[in-house]
Amino acid sequence: MTTATITTEKEQRCFGGVQGTYTHASAATGTTMRFAVYQPPQAAEGPRPALIYLSGLTCTEENVSTKAGAQRYAAEHGLVFIAPDTSPRGDGVADDPAYDLGVGAGFYVDATREPWAPHYRMYSYIVDELPALLAGRFPIRLDALGITGHSMGGHGALVLGLRNPDRFRSISALAPIVAPTEVPWGHKALAAYLGDDRDAWRRYDACALVRERSHPAAILIDQGEADGFLAEQLRPELFVDACAAGGQALELRRQPGYDHSYYFIASFIGDHIAHHAAILGA
Repeated sequence: MTTATITTEKEQRCFGGVQGTYTHASAATGTTMRFAVYQPPQAAEGPRPALIYLSGLTCTEENVSTKAGAQRYAAEHGLVFIAPDTSPRGDGVADDPAYDLGVGAGFYVDATREPWAPHYRMYSYIVDELPALLAGRFPIRLDALGITGHSMGGHGALVLGLRNPDRFRSISALAPIVAPTEVPWGHKALAAYLGDDRDAWRRYDACALVRERSHPAAILIDQGEADGFLAEQLRPELFVDACAAGGQALELRRQPGYDHSYYFIASFIGDHIAHHAAILGA
């Protein structure tokens, strides 16, 4: 376990537990990274199963912590709820004027192309550095860790979960980008971060991955049918077909009238926490 220093930015009582925001110097990104952790009341008695939530474009660790209402459900199930930032930030970190590239848009990849490669290593940060850091400070069980996320973060949850089933025992997503190699958001980000190597792109495409490897646990996805990004950027039907081809158990729930906002996330985050708690033994 890591001995890196974690600085507490703030902590508040919430549903009998503690909601906190923290910073640390990241070896993976070479920057100071922020993350939020909700410790349910059961955590006072010992290590608990934990769920990492990956946020979407333009978000930080704060969006889900303040808008989703996840703490109530995490307290009910005794699940530690973790929300890292979406990208490196700070002096010397490459950026782009557009909202869908650069700061706030790390896409959970390890960039190999300049100017992104020195800091944009969110895949390694989430898979390796963050769990070890958390286990050294917070009461979590590394053998009972799940991953979920929204939009770009849903893409990250599917990719990281499928590629690391020993690390992430449960997977879910809300309105995820399931096929970045097939949609404009993905084309832009993967070309910038990884260059023209389409094989490298495929390693970050959930549809391509699930055709080759299934996860032991069923995947839960919620998708709003009134989502303005549904037809062009999200395309969940591609993941349905890929799961069928790869033998992956999937529950895709299409929710009439719901859009891409945190009102949608708040409506279904409780079901996702329950999904992970059942698999992780919370």
